[in-house]
Amino acid sequence: MKISARNVFKGTVSAVKEGPVSAEVDITLPGGDTLVAVITEQSLESLGLVKGKEIVALVKAPLVMLMTDGSGYRLSARNTLQGTVKTLEQGMINTEVVMTLPGGTDLYAIVTKEAAASLDLKVGSPVTAIIKASHIIVGVPA
Repeated sequence: MKISARNVFKGTVSAVKEGPVSAEVDITLPGGDTLVAVITEQSLESLGLVKGKEIVALVKAPLVMLMTDGSGYRLSARNTLQGTVKTLEQGMINTEVVMTLPGGTDLYAIVTKEAAASLDLKVGSPVTAIIKASHIIVGVPA
């Protein structure tokens, strides 16, 4: 599969919570890191998602928000993933940030050059990625 999303995570469905319109799908990545996706019940059924099924989770890098000090805040976003800045690639307008999660998964984010500077991002510094569960696209092998 060729796709423009920078974040392509292979994982396993670890839990499914069904509702009348939408379902929550918990995804465990190989290193133990987890993501939560919200998809329609129709997608849940058409993809045949059940606990233990191998899937792929896609997230475009510009949809990943970053913060460096979330202490004292609770967020509505389901996915707040703590990690460490691995690399920074600064462009004219944006900066690509690659962070490594505790389980070893690399996660890509694109933030403005100004945001990277105001967050004082440096290689090795702690950072938290914020991803809305509705921003995760779930796929299965054909």
